[in-house]
Amino acid sequence: MSPVIDGLQYANWSEKIFREMRAGGVDAVHATITYHENFRETVLNIEAWNRHFERHPDLIFQGFTADDITLARETGRTAIFFGSQNPSCIEDDIGLVEVLHRLGLRFMQLTYNNQSLLATGCYEDDDTGLTRMGREVVAEMNRVGLVVDMSHSGERSTLEAIEYSTRPIAITHANPAAWHAALRNKSDNVLRALSGTGGMLGFSIYPHHLKNGGACTLNEFCEMIARAADSYGVENLGIGSDLCQDQPDSIVEWMRTGRWTKRIDYGEGSADAPGFPPMPDWFGGNADMPNLTAGLRDIGFSDDDTAALMGGNWARFFRDSFGGTV
Repeated sequence: MSPVIDGLQYANWSEKIFREMRAGGVDAVHATITYHENFRETVLNIEAWNRHFERHPDLIFQGFTADDITLARETGRTAIFFGSQNPSCIEDDIGLVEVLHRLGLRFMQLTYNNQSLLATGCYEDDDTGLTRMGREVVAEMNRVGLVVDMSHSGERSTLEAIEYSTRPIAITHANPAAWHAALRNKSDNVLRALSGTGGMLGFSIYPHHLKNGGACTLNEFCEMIARAADSYGVENLGIGSDLCQDQPDSIVEWMRTGRWTKRIDYGEGSADAPGFPPMPDWFGGNADMPNLTAGLRDIGFSDDDTAALMGGNWARFFRDSFGGTV
């Protein structure tokens, strides 16, 4: 039986959520541990996670390799794999790529909406692609087994990362722009290049990435997945819910503005709706994960393809991606 894996969450972690993970049968989660934090601040976030692991060893543990997904299933727990949504954690020091990988970081975005030292974010007017440092960092990430994530990156930068990386990359939380034309969603050109190189797309349930926002129905979401499977192959797809369960609105402000601006940046929101948008009624938290399984089956996916989409594909990708190269 295939595992259930969520390719991206940034919840307000608590015992309540860890228990909901178990109620929803979630075997592994790629958890964002850092956005705009520098290296030392990221280490402090890892220390906070260590306290979670100490307090709730019956519910969660830190994942390092794909074998930990099997361990999670065998012991009735959830494996937590660390990720960063911004390269701020490596500052301007390529040596920190290996250090953070040894601490358990397994995914790192090259940008978060803005231009970074490595590439261009999807909110910039001019996308200049991978920088010189970006190419060096991608090569180092490939070497140590740290997944290149281009979820918040611009079109050219994403295509160049796919081409330059010697290992398949991931877009952990986004949807096809042809379905809903959000800046964060991805073009057909990007998704064809991604799937053609064995990369993974995690479908996002964050309302700003959904057609009709929080009013998007489960059937509409699963129909979108079915069309994507026809276009890009079911083996390259999974769930990356972008779930921000129980987070206060102050966190979305940190996500959008960090330290780069003194003004309020509303990102995908607006002055009239500055906080987190309401989630669809069929997915408000980890305990609702079985709704996705049921929706995929109802739309016509076979049991095998449903299992692949719900975690089997991510498990294969983790197995191929987290080890270093010789």
